[in-house]
Amino acid sequence: MDADLDAASSGSIFAILGHLGVLKFSGEDAEIFLQGQLSCDVTGVGLRSSTYGAYCSPKGRMLANFLLWRGETGFFMALSRDLAPAVQKSISRFVLRSKVKVSDASNDVALAGAAGPQAEGALRGVFSDFPAKPNEVYRQSGMGTVMRLRDGRFVLAMESSKAPALQQRLAGSLKPVDARAWRWLDIRSGLPWVTAATQDQLVPQMANFELLGGVSFDKGCYTGQEVVARMQHLGKLKRRMFLANVAAAAAAGDELCSEDLGDQASGMVVNSEASPDGGHDLLAVVQTASREGSTVHLKSLAGPVLRFLPLPYAIA
Repeated sequence: MDADLDAASSGSIFAILGHLGVLKFSGEDAEIFLQGQLSCDVTGVGLRSSTYGAYCSPKGRMLANFLLWRGETGFFMALSRDLAPAVQKSISRFVLRSKVKVSDASNDVALAGAAGPQAEGALRGVFSDFPAKPNEVYRQSGMGTVMRLRDGRFVLAMESSKAPALQQRLAGSLKPVDARAWRWLDIRSGLPWVTAATQDQLVPQMANFELLGGVSFDKGCYTGQEVVARMQHLGKLKRRMFLANVAAAAAAGDELCSEDLGDQASGMVVNSEASPDGGHDLLAVVQTASREGSTVHLKSLAGPVLRFLPLPYAIA
């Protein structure tokens, strides 16, 4: 068994999250600007809170999803690193006369993750205060920001130069692993990440993002809001994201096929990583009818069959 995946599965780990980039939004109009662009309620994000959210096209499809928190100097958005430059360019087009600066802080801000039964105790030895509830945030001068996720894991944001020292300080309690082990934990937690391979393909609800707190239906208008709201209140969601294992390598963007639809694709892989139990675990958006009444295959009807696993949250 792979040592990093084994540690992520049954131990306590620390990972540098180099696959994620960071955009910073500064300026006195940053909050109101983001409120009109993002699916989450930005006004509800204080200095001690964070939220998931999505940046959508006018057709309601996710151009990126992210973890958003507020710092002393602006808002910070963690998203797939391969999307950061394009999202910066796209969202900057709407700044116009607003007093907002959108900058790519991916090289200045390092992100790390901590998980497992010893993670909280190890981090409490570093931070003088600590987030007690999901989505809570605490920042400490000279150390950075620690955020508690919905599933009990922790994400840390710090100056890039401080990351190696923090990793060394925690090494006695938390095993250093590479980012793919963290990505596997994301998959098992049912947390999707839009990447270049899946950009502009999925309405937030298809990826269960409203179930993860990434969509506010009370905040008012934002780009793509009409489509997202219509699907929530008037439409029947024909595709949902599920957790599955397949006995083959899979990649984001791979097509899924099912016998009930023949040559028509029944879904796509959103994220995939090798599993400590063998094969690949993946998050897959699939036609619900195919998931319930047919067999779903990877890439073609002759491809390996997906074995569906329970998600850690209920799908309405």
